[in-house]
Amino acid sequence: MTQDSEKNVEIGGLAGLGGTGPAVCPTVTVIIPARPGQTDVLAASAAVELDYPRDRLEILVIRGTQPSAQRNLGIRMATGDLIYFLDDDSVPDTGNLRRALQWFREDSVAIVGGPSLCPAEAPFWERVFSVVMRSWLAFGPSRARYMQLGKPRPTSEKELILCNLLARKKAILEVGGFNESLYPNEENALMDEMSARGWKMIYDPALVVYRRPRRTVSAFVKMLFRYGRGRAEQFRVNPTLNSLPNLVPPLFCLYLACLPFLRIPFGGILLLYTGAILGQWLLLLRNTRFQEATAALPFIVLTHLVYGLGFWYGLFTKLHPPSGLMEFQVERICIPRRCE
Repeated sequence: MTQDSEKNVEIGGLAGLGGTGPAVCPTVTVIIPARPGQTDVLAASAAVELDYPRDRLEILVIRGTQPSAQRNLGIRMATGDLIYFLDDDSVPDTGNLRRALQWFREDSVAIVGGPSLCPAEAPFWERVFSVVMRSWLAFGPSRARYMQLGKPRPTSEKELILCNLLARKKAILEVGGFNESLYPNEENALMDEMSARGWKMIYDPALVVYRRPRRTVSAFVKMLFRYGRGRAEQFRVNPTLNSLPNLVPPLFCLYLACLPFLRIPFGGILLLYTGAILGQWLLLLRNTRFQEATAALPFIVLTHLVYGLGFWYGLFTKLHPPSGLMEFQVERICIPRRCE
C-alpha cells in the first residue's frame, strides 16, 4: 500500500486538489458494490483501464446485498482523497479521472458527475428504454443523467447519477455517508445534505460511462416503481424543494383515479396530457429513429403511472437500516505497479 507521505505525485499541467501548492495527482479509490458470489464485475475490469497513475489508483469491489451499506464500508476503507462510485456494470471512459480533476481545483466543489449512456450496440428494446429516460416528458431535468446535455455547469442531485460520480472523501464523511435506510435515492439525500452545507456539485456531459438499460419490460417497470418508492422515502427523510417536481406523477395518478367522479371540465387535463405525449413524440423524431421514438410513447405514459404508484407506496413503507449482522466480502484490486 502507498504510504501517506506519498499520497500525491506530480503530474504535468494539473493543479493540486485544493488548488494550491505544486501540481499534484490525488489518490483515487474506485468503489464498486456487487452481488454476493458475483465473479464477473464489468466495472472492475474497466476501472483497471482508467488513464491514471497506477500507484494513485485503488479499486474496491464490495459484495453484499445492501448497496448503501456496501458503499459506506468502501468509504471507510478507502485510502483515496477522491472516491469514484461506479455500479458493477458501468464502463467509464478511460479519461474520466483526469477530466474530473480540473473541477476539484476549486475547494468548494465536492461532487463531479456525468451521464450514463446506452451503448450503441444495445438491443432494440434497451435502446427504446434509453429513449424514454432521455425524454423530457418522462424524466424531466433528470434526463441529463442519460444523455450528454448542454455544457459543464453547477448542478443539483437532479442531474447526477451514482453509477458515475466522483466525490471528495472528506465531504462525504462530513455529512455522515449514505443513509443506509434508503435504497435507491441514497445518493440524492446525500447530495441534498451536501448542498445544504454549502458544497458545490458539477455536471460535466463529457464525463461518461456506458451502461446498458434494463433488459426486459418487467425489469424496466420494476425500476420505475423502485425509483418512485425511493423518491418518496427520500422525501420523508430529507424533504427539500428539489423533490417537488416528483410529486407530479403521484398527483396525476390520483387525478386519473378521481376522474370518473369529477365534473367534465376536469377531463381537459387528459386532453392536454395527450397533446403533450404527441408533442414529445415529434421532438423525439428530430434525433431518434422512427421505430424507437414510436415504441417509446407507451413507456413514457407507463413511466408516469408506475413511478406515481411507487411514490404512493413509498410514503407508507417502513424505513430501517440493514441488520448489523450483514456480511460483506471486500476485494481490493491492486494495479501491478502498486503492488511491486
